[in-house]
Amino acid sequence: MDLIPFLDRKRVARVVATAGTPVYVYDEATLRRQAAAALSFPSAFGLTARYAMKACPNAAILRLFAEAGMAIDASSGYEVARAIRAGVDPARISLSTQELPEDFAEWVRKGVTVNACSLGQLERFGRAFPGGRIGLRINPGLGSGGTTKTNTGGPASSFGIWHELLPQADEIIARHELVVFRIHSHIGSGSDPDVWVRVASMTLSFVEKYASVTHCNLGGGYKVARMPHEKGTDLRVIGTPVKRLFEEFAARTGRRLHLEIEPGTFMVANAGAIVTRIQDIITTGESGYRFLKLDTGMTELARPSLYGAQHPMKVVPANDEGSVRGEAEYIATGHCCESGDMLTPKAGEPETLEPRRLLEARVGDHLVIGGAGAYASAMATINYNSFPQAPEVLLRENGDVVLIRRRQTLDQVLQNEVLPSA
Repeated sequence: MDLIPFLDRKRVARVVATAGTPVYVYDEATLRRQAAAALSFPSAFGLTARYAMKACPNAAILRLFAEAGMAIDASSGYEVARAIRAGVDPARISLSTQELPEDFAEWVRKGVTVNACSLGQLERFGRAFPGGRIGLRINPGLGSGGTTKTNTGGPASSFGIWHELLPQADEIIARHELVVFRIHSHIGSGSDPDVWVRVASMTLSFVEKYASVTHCNLGGGYKVARMPHEKGTDLRVIGTPVKRLFEEFAARTGRRLHLEIEPGTFMVANAGAIVTRIQDIITTGESGYRFLKLDTGMTELARPSLYGAQHPMKVVPANDEGSVRGEAEYIATGHCCESGDMLTPKAGEPETLEPRRLLEARVGDHLVIGGAGAYASAMATINYNSFPQAPEVLLRENGDVVLIRRRQTLDQVLQNEVLPSA
C-alpha cells in the first residue's frame, strides 16, 4: 500500500528539478479534499471550520484553505499577522494563545476574535474592551492526547481556564460587563466518538452557564493515520452524535448553537511529504544496523525525535535502470551531528531504533517521507548545525510543481548576527 500516492518517480524528479533536496511537497488535490471533508462536519445549526494554522502556516496553504471557505485558528499574534498578510479577512480569524500579544487590541479592532485562555488574559481584554465580546477557553479537566506533549486538557495542561476557576472568571466578566459569545474547549480529542461525546457534553454544560453564548468551539485533535496500523478519524462518525447533542440542547434550552471546529493535522498531514536524497549507506556489522544517511533530518522533521512518531517512507530510484531490486531493512538517519537525529524510531519511543523494510537503496536514490504536512516545516529545528531552512513546493492538480518558499541561504541564516566592536 502506497501511503504517499501523489509522489511517483516522475513527480519526484520534477520536484527535485524545481527545488533540489531536501524539500517539502504539498499536494493540492489532497488539501482541497481535506478542506471539503472538514466543511462537511455534521452540524445542526451552522458550522465554522477553522484551520489550525500552526500545523503548516505557509501563505499559499492559508490562501488555498481560505478560498475553500475555511476560517483560521491562530495561536499567536504573529500567526494573526501572517494570516492577514496571506489575504485572510481578520473577521475570519480567531486567536487562542498562551501569550496574548501586547498589540492584541489592534487585531481586535480589525475584527479578530479572542478566546481568553487565562484569568490574566480575561482581565487584560476587559480593561481594553469594556463591554466587548469575548470567548472563553476552558480546561474541562479531561484530556486525551497520546502523551503529555500532545495532551491539551486535564490537570497536566496549562491551556485554558481551569474549570474550577470559573467563579473568578465570572467576577472579571461582570466587572468589565463583557459578553461571552463563545465557549471553547480543546483536549486533543482523537478519533474515538465516545470521547467526542463526552467533550461536547462537558462543553455544552459550560455553555449553559452563559446565556449570551452563541458559538461552541470543540477544538481539534483529529487523529490522522500516517502509518498502515494507525486508525484515522472519520469526521462523520464522530460528528453525527455531536450533532444530536446540539439538537437536544436546542430542544431543552431553545438555543441553537453555531458549531466551530479547529482541524490542523487532519487538514495537512497526509497532504505533505519530504523528498530527500540518500547520500551514504553504512553498516555497523552483522549484529548492528544498516543506515541510510539522508540530507534531511530533525532540521526538517522533528516529530520522530520528539515523540517517537512514525512516518511512511519509500525509496525512489534515481535512475530507471530496469533492474529488479529486492528489499532490505534500514535505519533512516538524519544529517545532524546529533545522536537523536533518527527518523525510524520505535512507535512512541524516540530513543529506540526500529528498522524499516524498504526497497533496496543505493547512494543517490531519493527517500520520500510521508505524513509530513503537519508539524514538520512548522516546528522543524531549522539552522541546527547551520543547515539552511528547506524550500516548499506545491504540487498542483494539473501536475505543475510550484515553488511556495525558497531555500534559505547562508547569508539569511547569519543576517541577524552582530559582531561587537573590538
